[in-house]
Amino acid sequence: MDKKIEPIVKAVQAHFSAALEEFRSEVHLFVKPEQIVDALTLLRDEHHFELLSALTAVDYYPQTSPRFHVIYQMTSLAQNLSVQLRVPLDGDNPRVPTAARVYDVANWRERELLDMFGIEFDGHPDPRRILMPDDAEGHPLRRDFPLGYEEPQFTFNFEEIDLRKPYVKE
Repeated sequence: MDKKIEPIVKAVQAHFSAALEEFRSEVHLFVKPEQIVDALTLLRDEHHFELLSALTAVDYYPQTSPRFHVIYQMTSLAQNLSVQLRVPLDGDNPRVPTAARVYDVANWRERELLDMFGIEFDGHPDPRRILMPDDAEGHPLRRDFPLGYEEPQFTFNFEEIDLRKPYVKE
């Protein structure tokens, strides 16, 4: 771990009892959903992480507890540091408080996560779909979302797939 990030990690762990994971020199801190706004505010105000450079999620289906991780990638441009906060969420009604009041950029990114994963952000100022049509059903980046594609034909499976084509049944 970078020597400059150690006191920041210790401060977050002391405030929120956050679990630490390192992967390829990246620092991941796990916090509870109800702690995320305070953790983001601490990093922004006291440790100069002025940029929420990414806000995304991962679906670990069929695992259900936790099924999702909401990932906040924080960057300090002045210190040339980055840290990742992760919020594990169960698959039933995944919800987390909004970070839109801490970082303006979180507004649209949270709408993307609502649209693509079905993760709701409590207190969000504009909780509407942003990428999919309003009448679309489901959330396309969930691993249990039905794909509905046509299987590609190759020489080894050409006949097997060709027998399933609609023109064969006519």
